[in-house]
Amino acid sequence: MTPQWMSAALATHYPGCEVATVEVDLRDDGTNRRARLRLTYAAGRGPATVFVKAADPAHKELIRLTSGMFHEPRLFNSRVPLHLEHPTVYTALIDEDNYDFVLVMEDIAARGADPRDATRPLTVDQAAAGVRGLARMHGKYWGRIEDHPELGWLEPFVPWDGMEIAPLPAALDRLGPEAPPAVMALGIDELIEGIWKPYIRTLTRGPQTLLHGDAHIGNTYLLGDGEVGFLDWQVARRGNWSLDLGYFLQGALTVEDRRRHEGHLLAIYRDALNLPASELPTPKEIELGYRASVAHGLTLWLCTASAGEFWQRPDIALLLAQRYSIAYAELDTIDAIAELSR
Repeated sequence: MTPQWMSAALATHYPGCEVATVEVDLRDDGTNRRARLRLTYAAGRGPATVFVKAADPAHKELIRLTSGMFHEPRLFNSRVPLHLEHPTVYTALIDEDNYDFVLVMEDIAARGADPRDATRPLTVDQAAAGVRGLARMHGKYWGRIEDHPELGWLEPFVPWDGMEIAPLPAALDRLGPEAPPAVMALGIDELIEGIWKPYIRTLTRGPQTLLHGDAHIGNTYLLGDGEVGFLDWQVARRGNWSLDLGYFLQGALTVEDRRRHEGHLLAIYRDALNLPASELPTPKEIELGYRASVAHGLTLWLCTASAGEFWQRPDIALLLAQRYSIAYAELDTIDAIAELSR
């Protein structure tokens, strides 16, 4: 990325800026290539640092199967308002011929943002801020995706194949003594075919809205004013609200905080949807979708924990697998899925 290229990438947000130098400040590659770049300017003004994201060549096929390559750049190129806190994206480019993309976005650390993960769960008040943000976004697009032709590319959230190869016993062996017997008895076929896929198929029912699609705590950050932001929109989809809400809350809180406060937080979500009474889901409908949604977090994080360091730090994967496992047993997820599927 030359200074001339970066000047063009920033031009919409910083007209007249002329970048003089581009230096790599931090490289943090994973499934995607990621870097913080430090910039200086020969003319005009712009950010001192930017964050850049692109596809890692070794993981392109994996990304295609699980999340999709171009959802995040398409979302930000659509310029639809998301109605919640997120990083500003300066440029989003798609290279369909080479199956690649690049995003140049705000370095949220420059705003004092604190990226979170499972080792540092949110407080109840912080989780409430995240719930309100998701509700604002869901409410704005609730049953109205078709009114936004710029989102015509948005796919429904449907099951994908591939997780059935996960060595599930490796994850179960690590869950610890508090692991519920109902989880310890699971086989990979039952987990995928009997729990996860039946729940995911319910996401095309009922009002469809814009979903973040991957709203676990590792894709969040906290600002000084208590606002919670959401990163990494690569799994953006359309579907039922329950996926985002459950996946966020059940992993972002400690088990004890979830037990004590989830009812209150579900009520906050419902109120923050700001929908007409005729469209507002009942408290019972909110509770039912939330209980069923554990299927997603349980499956993804048991499979992730079974894979060692391939997908995620093992300590993070284990903590999330434990939280979703306990929620699965306590919230009668199987019964909720069965009721939703009728």
